[in-house]
Amino acid sequence: MASSTSFRTCPLCEATCGLAIEVDGGAVTRIRGDRDDVFSKGFLCPKGTALGKFHEDPDRLRQPMVKRDGTHVAVTWEEAYRAIAEGLLPVLDRDERAGGAIYLGNPVVHSLDMLLYSKAVTVGLGTKKVFSASTVDQRPREVASGLIYGHSGTIPVPDIDRTDMLVMLGANPMVSNGSLATAPDWPGRIDALLERGGALVVVDPACTKTAQRATTHLPIVPGADVLLLAAIATELVSTGTHRPVDEDREALERVAAALSAFTPDSVADGTGLTSAAIRDLVVQLTNAERPCVYARIGTTVTPFGTTASWLVDVVNALLGSLDAPGGAMFPKNAAGSKNTRGSGPHGPVQSLGRRKTSVSHMPIELGEYPVAVMAEEIETRNITAMITVAGNPVLSCPDSERLDAAFASLDFMVSVDCYLNETTRHADVILPPPSHLQKSHFDVAFGNLTIRNVANYSEPVLPLDDGGLPEWEVLARLASVLGGAQGTAADAAAVDAMIFEQLVSGALSAPSAPDGLDRERVVGALDDDAGPERLLDIMLRSGPFGDWFGLADGISLAHLREHPHGIDLGALEPRLPEALLTPSGRPEFEHPDLMGDIARMDGLLVAPDPSTLRLINRRTLRSNNSWMHNLEILVKGKPRCTMQIHPTDADRLGLVGGDIARVRSSAGSVEIPVAVDDGLRPGVVCIPHGWGHGASGTALAVASAAGGVNVNVLTPSTVVDPLSGTSQLTGFAVTVEPVG
Repeated sequence: MASSTSFRTCPLCEATCGLAIEVDGGAVTRIRGDRDDVFSKGFLCPKGTALGKFHEDPDRLRQPMVKRDGTHVAVTWEEAYRAIAEGLLPVLDRDERAGGAIYLGNPVVHSLDMLLYSKAVTVGLGTKKVFSASTVDQRPREVASGLIYGHSGTIPVPDIDRTDMLVMLGANPMVSNGSLATAPDWPGRIDALLERGGALVVVDPACTKTAQRATTHLPIVPGADVLLLAAIATELVSTGTHRPVDEDREALERVAAALSAFTPDSVADGTGLTSAAIRDLVVQLTNAERPCVYARIGTTVTPFGTTASWLVDVVNALLGSLDAPGGAMFPKNAAGSKNTRGSGPHGPVQSLGRRKTSVSHMPIELGEYPVAVMAEEIETRNITAMITVAGNPVLSCPDSERLDAAFASLDFMVSVDCYLNETTRHADVILPPPSHLQKSHFDVAFGNLTIRNVANYSEPVLPLDDGGLPEWEVLARLASVLGGAQGTAADAAAVDAMIFEQLVSGALSAPSAPDGLDRERVVGALDDDAGPERLLDIMLRSGPFGDWFGLADGISLAHLREHPHGIDLGALEPRLPEALLTPSGRPEFEHPDLMGDIARMDGLLVAPDPSTLRLINRRTLRSNNSWMHNLEILVKGKPRCTMQIHPTDADRLGLVGGDIARVRSSAGSVEIPVAVDDGLRPGVVCIPHGWGHGASGTALAVASAAGGVNVNVLTPSTVVDPLSGTSQLTGFAVTVEPVG
């Protein structure tokens, strides 16, 4: 086989970096950054270079697995789908499908196939019990956006390339590569901001790698970001330095009036920041021509995650930075979304609390149950059967030991996953998708979050393994079996045809559809082959930059195939009110569900107990949640799963670097090596997430040897943001003591 170079987008995180992948003799020989990529321009992190190793990983599943006598054995696809039909359907039909549930993991949004076909699996399952990784860490942001803008996917992102002051709360993109703000090369973009004379302020309990590059680091008390944001809002209005657009001024001033108790002086104790530092921050923001406030996971996984997300937008609006170049702006997804269909700015009233879970009465928002209730729903037999798609909730969700035991009690479980890991070891059937290099790619989800409008399609780099199924067919067959069929290839095509017809109907009924568009034109312009490419072509051609099936100048899948390095569709442009779907046709800053949560903030105004340690977590550059730890190239070197602690706290507890400490919470305890670090705020300890491999029944040789502890053993599932149901993953109390 001749050598070749393929260009594709990295699917491992939100940065969407372009890759140049060299293949010789059917094997990957080198992966480097694609210097001609219109977005990433050659930037690449260590994870992207490991895609070839992931493809070759001997532990990656290549055949379906069925559990027999407690052991997973390889079987044919026909045997696997037969086992699902014979084992799962009777469990589901026993209570008219009320006991079925599904968990959709983070990789779903990184996969074209999974994003397009996983909904068919959910529909086939016939349940309303849907869980996803979104309810682990980002649901508060989505809920806030739904209330303010009328759609949960209308999320403002920082226009980092044009801002001259970026205030960043609870985010560390120098390591994470960004989140809910899709941008390759955050390090380079931050450097460019500073080189043009701009300022970067990082608000974080830890002096992260991003904070080390900042012009100012404010080491806030974990979970107190909502107080700081409220104080910024009140100070802007009280000093008369706010500058919102006229249409929103009165509403924003009423919001600030409702927040009047939260001033720089009143929040100083609760935030651990001086009132002078807060006022100085406000002065810097008002003096900046194009300021922007951006917040991420450190603010959303707190008991005030939704309220903090709302106040980020309130502050940006008060600064005149919402929907303005250099501020917080709204992308325009090339594949289309609800806010690009031309139906805005008016939409129905959005409200919370319409549905609650049956045991703890947690909110069910945006059609999904919070992961905080997954264990209790299984324990009470409200869930008896589970499907997991590309997720490892036993490591990634709160109260892990309880959840692990709950999964073991299920009557039947199916997993779509490429590894036998801590979660899938409980599965009765595992259906393995192909590796990333064996499937096409287009970032449908991240088009809603990108800091610049781009479009980039990637062809498969390598062929499927002998006997392997394309990912879309793995899911379509599963959906077909759940619907009562026998999982033949024809059934997969029928599922694809159903999705095809839905997308065609959506294009024809779009308010932005041009005159002369009819079904004959749409279908005639598309390929006949079933699969994700045909579906993507519909989305692109009926999207905001599309050619409308030949009726307009624009893009199509064929157009993207001619541009392997992507198409630059331009910088973000103001989109309000066009992108809105609200009753008033303006952002609903005074939404009663958000205003009603202000009173609860009073409890945060007291200074934290100096004798109580609070846990925060972190990620590392070479790690992608829990599933990149089985590659030696990414886990070798100095152990990274350590508990960081400030020297004063270490001295008080009699700990030195390298000691083993026992960390306890209300949920559980772990033992972990100590790393003394003066970059932490005193009173805070920090443990990375995603580790803790080695459970019996898994097949992760490298990850098991790497060890580490699962921080979610410590995470309680009982403390949540009441508006979204998202568990508190940061800032909760722990006790630490030396072991031995």
